[in-house]
Amino acid sequence: MARKQAEQVCELCGREVLNLSRHHLVPREEGGRYGATAELCQPCHSTLHLTFSNRELAQIYNSIPALQQAEPLQKYLKWVRGKRIEKIANRRGKRR
Repeated sequence: MARKQAEQVCELCGREVLNLSRHHLVPREEGGRYGATAELCQPCHSTLHLTFSNRELAQIYNSIPALQQAEPLQKYLKWVRGKRIEKIANRRGKRR
């Protein structure tokens, strides 16, 4: 009998999902290789890196509370909290 995989909670959106990925709160490229991390669902992780540059993540949005309050994420967070999606296509956004 197949065992159901336990759901885990994304630290950013608070949704229960099957898989989480490790997000370096200060990106590795900005010196955060051994720093604090957060467990995020794939849609949240992808959206962060499409929305902010590594420098912005390192200097401004380097904690879960800062990310949750970030104005550019409010529409996304409101949308994703009501969804049962596990993955989203790797969307290409405008890079800064």
